[in-house]
Amino acid sequence: MNLSVQLYTVREAAREDLPGTLARLAELGLTRVEPFDLLGFGPALADALQSSGLTAPTTHQGFIGRPENELDQLFATASSMGIGTVIDPHVPTERWQSTEDVAATAEALNAASRIAVNHGVTVGYHNHAHEIASRLEGVTALEYFAGLLADDVVLEVDAYWVAVGGEDPLALIERLGSRVVAVHVKDGPGTAEVKDQVAVGQGSQPIAELVAATPGALHVIELDDCRGDRFQAVADSVAFLQQLADQQDAR
Repeated sequence: MNLSVQLYTVREAAREDLPGTLARLAELGLTRVEPFDLLGFGPALADALQSSGLTAPTTHQGFIGRPENELDQLFATASSMGIGTVIDPHVPTERWQSTEDVAATAEALNAASRIAVNHGVTVGYHNHAHEIASRLEGVTALEYFAGLLADDVVLEVDAYWVAVGGEDPLALIERLGSRVVAVHVKDGPGTAEVKDQVAVGQGSQPIAELVAATPGALHVIELDDCRGDRFQAVADSVAFLQQLADQQDAR
């Protein structure tokens, strides 16, 4: 399975001991991680990836609207670590309420893509619930946004936040098509309370159907928070998803 984990899930451990945290994740059988705050971790991340044997095909880093020189630095840094896709994880709710604001965000992302390509890097965007709850011209704001993106700009769909925003994640992903290259896989009752999130396979989300519908996508485990130990939740999520993959292979 094309599996990864968003390091924000274990953010406290990552901030305290990044090499040790990545080593623990590798011991779970993971081969990929998705860092957050790429520029904040800096060279320490490259060292920790090398020592753990993990790779980071994607990363989260806010960049939309940054000046060109900062974008050059960001994409050069990503490229030096073997990171092929830099994903902006959040644009505030108020900027998804009008077609003009969404168009401005899309153009900023397209402009960043024109710089990223010089470093062999792709750019993308990751949703929360507010891009789904907002509707523009009869579709979700995320879909309106997608229609304005350059062909080489990608999306990482957080299926859980799609459900919280009021849409069927499977149907939305199908409508977005090949632009979706990664999916955040998380579980829980589909509420906005992040403490309600649980290990993948222990909630009410259609995980098996989601994985089956996105065979070519990177599946990224994430918990924004939970009421238990998040590292254990990652371990349980990996075990569940591996069992699911084994069952599918056996069919």
